[in-house]
Amino acid sequence: MSEERILVTYLTQAKDLNKKAEAIAVGMTVGSWTDLPAAKQAELRPYLGEAIAVEVLEKLPDGQERGTITIGYPTGNFTPDIPSLLTGVFGKLSMDGKIKLLDITLPESFVRHFPGPRFGIGGLRQILGVHDRPLLMSIFKSCLGLPFDELQTQFRAQAEGGVDLVKDDEIFFADDKAPFLERIKAFRAIAAEVAEQTGKPVLYAANLTGPIHQLNERAKRAVEAGAQCLLFNVLAYGFDALHRLAADPDVRVPIMAHPALAGAFYPSPEYGIATPLLLGKLMRLAGADLVLFPSPYGSVALDKREALDVAANLTDAAQPVKPAFPVPSAGIHPGLVPQLYADFGHEQVVNAGGGIHGHPGGAAAGAHAFRAAIDAVVNGQPLEAAAEASEPLAAALAKWGGGK
Repeated sequence: MSEERILVTYLTQAKDLNKKAEAIAVGMTVGSWTDLPAAKQAELRPYLGEAIAVEVLEKLPDGQERGTITIGYPTGNFTPDIPSLLTGVFGKLSMDGKIKLLDITLPESFVRHFPGPRFGIGGLRQILGVHDRPLLMSIFKSCLGLPFDELQTQFRAQAEGGVDLVKDDEIFFADDKAPFLERIKAFRAIAAEVAEQTGKPVLYAANLTGPIHQLNERAKRAVEAGAQCLLFNVLAYGFDALHRLAADPDVRVPIMAHPALAGAFYPSPEYGIATPLLLGKLMRLAGADLVLFPSPYGSVALDKREALDVAANLTDAAQPVKPAFPVPSAGIHPGLVPQLYADFGHEQVVNAGGGIHGHPGGAAAGAHAFRAAIDAVVNGQPLEAAAEASEPLAAALAKWGGGK
């Protein structure tokens, strides 16, 4: 077996963190060690985990130590997929009291088995022809139960307003009034009409749903129907479902990962999986081209440090797979664009639902307001000055203000 190791860091507590680390290294690999005869130890040693580092952060009133431990797991213990990885490093351990999975560092020999984003940031920018600013995305509000013609009107308004992408709502499963393939064809036609008028393309991210054994075939049919992007609820289906979609040579469109169910994993400081790993590193590894995650500003706000770390994991140039677009979401209105730009920089997608559809002038005006705000911050212009030349932006600032 290879001596390369996967390094896994946990936050936990115990009477003795060093003993806890040793117990995890053995218990999550060969099961027992000191009682084994020498010959059996020699046989199993290539599979044995190793306590790499222990850092005590604080002594608790009950005498326990709280801190981080890092375990090295032999790569040969795993098959090259995320289900194997998560089960092997956190499966039964996740039920062992107060312990949170913080990070996983993978050797390049392991990473090369994963697709990573097919398009990534550079590929999406090339498709859209936009290189000099953050991208802008809008969301259908709502999808369920609306007549097909109303959805087409919504799509046209958003496209005419200048957004780069329009995505389905993640709960759009029951689509009897606007079937999946039919709306892909209809919205593709509208996008082409708008592009003819404006010279600007817009991508529609259709929500890929259905039984897991049908997903890849359904995605292929979507591509044949003209799909240019797919939205996918990764955590509901599993990381491996994303992996197989991204690796499928016939699914030749960007995949947008939605964070639905993520709140079941990350909010506790003592349990679960940290957001930079869950919504950053693993989403990118499995093949997401764009990843939505809670912004630090909305009603479901993520801690700013965590949100920035998610974005860093998606864009880190040192990783051997392509970078993915961070999409901080929820609570975004035009007045927040300077803060978004200061926090997340050039390589992001500004994502708005109510901030576009709630504009006093309608969705097209809402999109125009965002485009004016984005152009202003990229050019170093205050929003108030830009609003003098943009009535939609002035109306947005009057409604939502210039910040959080």
